[in-house]
Amino acid sequence: MNHSVTRFVAGLLIISALTAAEPVAAQAPPAGAADRDANRGAAPESYRIGPEDTLQISVWKNDAMSRAVPVRPDGKISLPLLNDVQAAGLTALELRDVLTKKLAEYMPSPEVSVIVTDVRSFKVSVIGEVARPGRYELKSWTTVLDVLAMAGGFTQFASRSRIVILQPDGKTMKRIPFNYNKIAGEQENFYLRNGDIVLVP
Repeated sequence: MNHSVTRFVAGLLIISALTAAEPVAAQAPPAGAADRDANRGAAPESYRIGPEDTLQISVWKNDAMSRAVPVRPDGKISLPLLNDVQAAGLTALELRDVLTKKLAEYMPSPEVSVIVTDVRSFKVSVIGEVARPGRYELKSWTTVLDVLAMAGGFTQFASRSRIVILQPDGKTMKRIPFNYNKIAGEQENFYLRNGDIVLVP
């Protein structure tokens, strides 16, 4: 029991460090409440670009403009003619539209494509009573169960019915209960989002 309490307190201290600059929201209603996203169980349709990602920018019939570019820590990319362009926070299609509009000032009817070739900004954390707590870099949309498996599963002290997902929501953190014991029934195994923290008490 003392061991379990110690690891739980340690987990709370990590959360405090991660969210010290942001206020924490009051506990949200149980999973499935009206204020939760209606399509939470489905993978989001469009990935939003983040720092450290790599993009393949292609401009038809313009090899000089076509290239692989990294997204800098400030969220911008650098391209000839255009200099710095904000990329983080946009989908590939949204960035394509931005680049097309900017390039139209220099060439007639530019045709641009944007592909995210390397995802490095999608990270979630798992803390508490798991075999390998830590921060995990994901390459695709991943469910709660998948991330728990990546963390090596539960320790013998884990309270599987009281797992909590802390999800960034602007300047606050949503608190989403997750009951592993009911995963075969009423508990939804939903996809995690970038920045989520899985707390296993």
